[in-house]
Amino acid sequence: MSATVITNIATLVTNDPSLRDPDPLGLVRDAAVVIEGDRVVWTGESSKAPATDNRVDAGGRAVLPGFVDSHSHLVFAGDRTEEFNARMSGRPYSAGGIRTTVAATRAASDAELEATLTRYLAEALRQGTTTFETKSGYGLTVEDEARALRLAARHTDEVTYLGAHVVAPEYADDPAGYVALVTGEMLNACAPHARWIDVFCEQGAFDGDQARAVLTAGKAKGLHPRIHANQLSYGPGVQLAVELDAASADHCTHLTDADVDALANSATVATLLPGAEFSTRAVWPDARRLLDAGATVALSTDCNPGSSFTSSMPFCIALAVRDMGMTPDEAVRAATAGGAAALRRTDVGRLVPGAYADLVLLDAPSHVHLAYRPGVPLVTGVWRRGVREV
Repeated sequence: MSATVITNIATLVTNDPSLRDPDPLGLVRDAAVVIEGDRVVWTGESSKAPATDNRVDAGGRAVLPGFVDSHSHLVFAGDRTEEFNARMSGRPYSAGGIRTTVAATRAASDAELEATLTRYLAEALRQGTTTFETKSGYGLTVEDEARALRLAARHTDEVTYLGAHVVAPEYADDPAGYVALVTGEMLNACAPHARWIDVFCEQGAFDGDQARAVLTAGKAKGLHPRIHANQLSYGPGVQLAVELDAASADHCTHLTDADVDALANSATVATLLPGAEFSTRAVWPDARRLLDAGATVALSTDCNPGSSFTSSMPFCIALAVRDMGMTPDEAVRAATAGGAAALRRTDVGRLVPGAYADLVLLDAPSHVHLAYRPGVPLVTGVWRRGVREV
């Protein structure tokens, strides 16, 4: 098997735990990375790089791990431009807008849904995302939820069953009946195609008791929990996430001190989704508060057609630095190693021997430029599993 060295790297972000103190990114300057097959086999200073069959000159640019987008909703159809336009003109966001996408998704063919999915995956890849999670949640029938997961599973291992996104319109007067469907027949059909189970624990969606029923049923079927928690209001979502050892509590916008303490003293990652706050003009999550308490923080796009229609992790990094109290180093780590932690992965989100060779080459000398030059397409090269894709 031939090996490739990428050399002349100005700054290399490794996220290597052994190099973290006091540097959270494990930075190596004037660095090189050696790839063999789909894995990283060596990192270090360029002058010490071993000889290889192939050589790529980074030209004094920065290299960092591929972004890990641990929260997205990419199996959908339809468009909600009018809703966004109205919201920007003064109408507040509520959970009910999801039903608009549900109607369009149910009416779409498998081919149409998969074409949309692959379109946005390619868009994300061009911006440096090499690992992504995506959910069902826009079908809300047994057949439509199962087909969404089947389609998603063709493109990623990180597939999440979100039958409990909102109560299906057919069950508007019988939410208990819908929870029974989600935890029974729908779960049986969907579990073989998913790794995770999720629930939107929020006013207008599912309360704490309903969320507990959904997640415990999923755990009994071998699916691990993650939760949409505390996005629009204070609620029980974060505490439930920690209690059930959820991999992540996502949004975390409205937190009590007890919520922050619970996250800081657990393995549950606080996944922050600044695209949602940007697109809904909502209050920003306080990342500084979480980080100072010792919680693990991830950044993700929440790419969906209603409340966060962006696939750009660089954009989310810039928002997190500008509006959520994160330093550039913290935001880059949250978008890489943090996202990996939210998926309970150690083989992505870092550039260390044994990890997947998922790398991003920036047209800049430092990862700080992701926040320093917001909106500029800095990603100039992407390797996924050792293959250059961009």
